Amino acid sequence: MTVPPPRTALLQGTLDLLILKALNLGALHGLGVSRRVEAITRGTFLVKPGSLFPALHRMEEAGWLVASWGSSENNRRARYYKLTAAGRRQFESEVSQWERIAMAISLALQAN
Repeated sequence: MTVPPPRTALLQGTLDLLILKALNLGALHGLGVSRRVEAITRGTFLVKPGSLFPALHRMEEAGWLVASWGSSENNRRARYYKLTAAGRRQFESEVSQWERIAMAISLALQAN
């Protein structure tokens, strides 16, 4: 049995990247986004509604997402979010930026 890693606070600027990654895999409702982030980070990050929904609305206003109403797996009315072309470009940009940051931090930690 694998022990899940301890929860970790999201670093500033990583929430958008994780939401974009979750939605890059397909449209989801809000709770689905939270669950997918938890799954793709193997339980390390849990995005709470108080952080998730303001971020989704901000990203929708920026033109990175479109939202539409649909039915959830429980037959409840739910708002589904999907990446736009601008959202896919933003995702690629944020991945590139994160890779540069991660490399710089890795180099800094290896320095004597």
